[in-house]
Amino acid sequence: MNTPNPTVRLKNAWRSSHPWIFQRLVDKPAQRPKPGSIVEVVGVDGDWIGRGFYNGHSRIAVRILETNPDVPVDAGWFSRKIAEAVSLRRDVLKLDDVSDAWRVVHSEGDGISGLVVDRYGDLLVVEFFSAGAFRHREWIYEALSEQFPGCRFHSFADEHVQKQESFDYRGSVPADPAIITEYGVRFRADPAGAHKTGFFADQRENREWLSRQVAGKRMLDLCCNTGGFGVYAAARGASEVVGVDIDEDVIEIAKGNARLNDARIRFVQADIFPWLRDAANAGDTYDVVVLDPAKMTRDRDQVIPALKKYLDMNKLALGVVKPGGLFATFSCTGLVSEEQFLDMLRRAAFYANRTIQVLKVAGAGADHPFLAHVQESRYLKAVFCRVID
Repeated sequence: MNTPNPTVRLKNAWRSSHPWIFQRLVDKPAQRPKPGSIVEVVGVDGDWIGRGFYNGHSRIAVRILETNPDVPVDAGWFSRKIAEAVSLRRDVLKLDDVSDAWRVVHSEGDGISGLVVDRYGDLLVVEFFSAGAFRHREWIYEALSEQFPGCRFHSFADEHVQKQESFDYRGSVPADPAIITEYGVRFRADPAGAHKTGFFADQRENREWLSRQVAGKRMLDLCCNTGGFGVYAAARGASEVVGVDIDEDVIEIAKGNARLNDARIRFVQADIFPWLRDAANAGDTYDVVVLDPAKMTRDRDQVIPALKKYLDMNKLALGVVKPGGLFATFSCTGLVSEEQFLDMLRRAAFYANRTIQVLKVAGAGADHPFLAHVQESRYLKAVFCRVID
């Protein structure tokens, strides 16, 4: 017989549909459930609210998973949720037609708070952002294996997450890389490397869209990481591609990705700030410039310094775009809103003395859905501009 879930009670009236309930709103239970345990949540007046993951050590005390009292959160629940997420990608979005690399589960966007799963061919990369997802990982692996028979797993959790959520995980045995295809362009995804999942599928549609504008043009890929935008551009007929990144390791991966596609790209290991100043002083300009830096901060107190850094790098990047050229700029810092990012870009153009015409504002691909009432799952901002003069 199943042991009933522990119950936690809220201190205040709860009128939100957001799945996160913060620690200050929750009465400390006399018997503390272990971090990530599934609990029943009741309101201040004893009304049942939902069931979800509980963590007495985290800022987010409760992550609501289920609001139907008749539906238990068990192995079958995870199996159904993950099947629904896969069906969205396969049957609705038809992603298998364009790639064998896509996000399988996007945390709250797919109703499983604190779980991200990416697919790279036969390799599934599982990232835990909550003690609850980590605690129930066997159910998760089982549900994923049902959808991807014979798949391989690579799992990990960032150190800061383990600290915040109070669990210890050294990660799984490193998996061998996978070679994936996206719109006919090939990449090596290496999750055991030091760079997150080894490949960013969230930019798939943005890479494809931009690559249709580059034939015969000279392109600069700043913060090129593993070469996504540059490799696409070279494969789609750009006359010259230069990729710049400060990290020597990612440049090696990028070179490998270029070789996979017989793409000729000149990669430079450099800090983009002095590199762009030197390029501007030498009068070196490009028809297409891409700027896709890493996440600037995960700390709310650091949003203003992050915006300042974005301003500086965008201003410098605009200085090397030919008049009439294209500029694509991105932010994957979730704490920076689209409104803040566009305002930063307006100021960068002003300081660079350039006039920019915004052609398209986008985000992550449709395999990264977010719920209207849970904006936290929306993190990537993509702005494509024409630099008029």
